[in-house]
Amino acid sequence: MKQTVYFLIVALLLTSCNTTITTDQNAKKETKYLDYSEKSDKLSGGVRMIPIQTPSGEFKVWTKRVGNNPTMKVLLLHGGPGATHEYFESFDSFLPNAEIEYYYYDQLESAYSDQPSDSTLWELDRFVDEVEQVRKALGLDKNNFYLLGHSWGGILGIEYALKYQKNLKGLIISNMVSSIPSYIKYAQEVLGPQLDPEVLAEIQALEAANDFANPRYEELVVTNYYPKHVLRMPLDQWPDPVNRAFANLNTGVYVTMQGPSEFGIAGDAKLKNWDRSNDLSKINVPTLSIGGEYDTMDPKHMEWMAEQLPKGEYLHCPKGSHMAMYDDQETYFEGLIQFIKNVDQGE
Repeated sequence: MKQTVYFLIVALLLTSCNTTITTDQNAKKETKYLDYSEKSDKLSGGVRMIPIQTPSGEFKVWTKRVGNNPTMKVLLLHGGPGATHEYFESFDSFLPNAEIEYYYYDQLESAYSDQPSDSTLWELDRFVDEVEQVRKALGLDKNNFYLLGHSWGGILGIEYALKYQKNLKGLIISNMVSSIPSYIKYAQEVLGPQLDPEVLAEIQALEAANDFANPRYEELVVTNYYPKHVLRMPLDQWPDPVNRAFANLNTGVYVTMQGPSEFGIAGDAKLKNWDRSNDLSKINVPTLSIGGEYDTMDPKHMEWMAEQLPKGEYLHCPKGSHMAMYDDQETYFEGLIQFIKNVDQGE
């Protein structure tokens, strides 16, 4: 009897020991991702102000690293132009659990970065060169560098890949088509007519009069168009990161490059004739195109893009709009994380 009790005690001790070891190992695995102890940016919690060279001199742009992963590092390119990194904060709820390292980044003229208000710098080629300088400063390369561009950031991502794809491991084009003329056509012929006819008529009258500064124009667009195609939630329920990003939008950059209209692009905006549809076949890195069913961009076009890309995939968010990372969150992040991990594993 005593011998039996002895063996039971030993067995319990061994089980306890093994549990402790396993728990310790899991703890080490969990804490390594957020271990900043050997990082040069430890003092600032991952924040770095990166100097960039421009034709108008040196300026600094703001970045913030979250996590550590030697083979999966994602640089986030926000929309606008002139928006901010803030609306990407929803990524905090998903990427850390997948142990994917990612970087917030405010482009020059946005939010925490320098804002020289120099319109000569508001050129697509210069923004591409800025991304390359940021990449080098952060030490990202073809073994770990994923570039995710949303909306205008998608344009920037496509242009970067066409010039510097040798530095990329993977590309994500989120909620952006490859042709601004196609975007204008879709907005005018498909999305506009879905609005109440009286609302659409009033919006069109204000646009025809070039009266974009009229408070009524913003009221009509924000209350009728935004909750259907930008973020499918009642306006009073929009998440704080999105509200902050809109509040901090640099309208000077936005209007110069995108134009004042919310139905395509009007006037002489710099991006009005941008079209890289015929060049998609030149992007040879694994690329994920993401679109929403109710997007401001044509989901069929974004699916078509994936077919033109040699290593393209399409992720459709059936409940999503232009900000599918909020209104179809589970689909968006499950697909995004799976893509990154598949590429990381060579699949």
